[in-house]
This record gives sequence, C-alpha cells and structure tokens, in this order.
Amino acid sequence: MRPDSALRAVPALWSAVLAFLLAALGVLFVAPDAHAATGRYVALGDSYSSGLGAGNYDSSSGSCKRSTRSYPALWAAANAPSSFAFVACSGAKTGDVLANQINAVNASTELVSITIGGNDAGFAGIMTTCVLQSESSCLNAVAQARAFAENQLPALLDQVYAAIEARAPNAHVVVLGYSRLYKIGGGCWFGIGDTKRKALNGAADTLNTVMAKRAANAGFTFADIRPAFTGHEICSGSEWLHSTTWPIEESYHPNANGQRLGYLPVLSAAA
Repeated sequence: MRPDSALRAVPALWSAVLAFLLAALGVLFVAPDAHAATGRYVALGDSYSSGLGAGNYDSSSGSCKRSTRSYPALWAAANAPSSFAFVACSGAKTGDVLANQINAVNASTELVSITIGGNDAGFAGIMTTCVLQSESSCLNAVAQARAFAENQLPALLDQVYAAIEARAPNAHVVVLGYSRLYKIGGGCWFGIGDTKRKALNGAADTLNTVMAKRAANAGFTFADIRPAFTGHEICSGSEWLHSTTWPIEESYHPNANGQRLGYLPVLSAAA
C-alpha cells in the first residue's frame, strides 16, 4: 500500500473502532437485567406481605395493616418502580385475593409479589391451639392443617395464580413462602415445648412445598425464605419473628428485621 493510501485509511479505521466501542457501551449500559422490574409493581397477599408485626402502619389501610416497613414497601422505595400498588391485607385468604386484590393487576404490571395460603390452612387457629392447649390437641390441629395444605390448598392456589396470569401474562411473579417459626432446642423464658415446635415447623415445610410446586406449575418464581430466617426463629436469641406479643395479632409474624433482613433480600434476588 502506498503511504498516502495508508494515511487516508486511518480515519476510516478509527471511525470503525469508535462505532464498535459505542455499540459495546450501549449494550453494557442500556441492556436491562433479565429480571429487572422498574415498571409497575403490585404486591398481593396476606399479613406476611402487608407487614403486620413490623409497625409503622399506614392509617389509610385500616385493618389490612400495611406497613412502610414491609418488604413490598421497602422494595418499592429502593427500586422506584413506575407505579406501586400495595393491596396485601392482614387476614387475607386466597378468596380475598380474588375478590379484593386481583383488580390491581393488569396488562401493564411487570412485577407481582404474593404470599398467600397460610390463612386458608388455618394457621392462626393452630397457633392458638398449640400455645393454649395440650400437646395432643396441638398435634391433631397441625395434622389437619397439613392435610388441608396437601389436598385442598393446591386448587385454591391454582385459581389465584391463573387469575394473575390472565390479567398480567407478561409479568414476573414471585411467590414468597413462610418461615419456620421456632428454633428447636432454643431457649425461651416461656413458650411451647420442642414437640409442638417441631410439629409447627413441619407444617410450615408442608405449606412451602405445596406453594413451590403450584408456583412452578404456573411458571412463577418461588422464593423460599426459610434459609434467610435460619438462626432467627423464635427462641433463637436473635429473633426476626414475634412470639406471643401485644397487640396479640402481631404474634408469630415477622418483625421489622424479619421484613428488612429476611424477606426483602429474598424478593430482591428473585425480582
């Protein structure tokens, strides 16, 4: 190549290199993460989603007890979605989601989180039985709840998940589970014995297994929070859950640390 031809080629070469670098930088800085959800976020579910037990309740939420310290509110504050519909409600069952919450989900929804099923299985009543009544009464109540979770809850969850899918077919849906309540062998000033604790933890495991399977069948992400709560159960000495407390409705629910350090990181990893 003649020297003058080589010189004329230099600008063209640098232009090509610059165009390549700009394209590469565009990929690096513009392409979103596969699960990044900065659009419309809807939080459905029961008291574990509303944040009962974490305090700082929005007065406008009434008996639903939606807390600014709940994992949905914390996630929204950290990620600034384009909109945030927080409709989870303390005491909600699957039927309540379908009757009172599902309308918040629509075709523009990009992320849905939900924890539901515990109230259907009657866990509030089971806790009352296990705390106040005999060991045999507790074990019978737990056995009934596990049977319900295995035999009747799947169809109820399927209805909720199908409704979410129908209303927001392109949304990323994260189903969050429930923690085990007790540390076996842990020390408490008062409370129930290890036999009851093991039974209640086993019921939580059954509930999570059912939820995980139904979520997978629906094509949703199941986020297991039990590993995050390990070492922070009731009687662990570093509790992220309330034991029997006042107001009584907050008993056996995640406290502010349980929402912030337990649920929030799990949702963030799955969202």
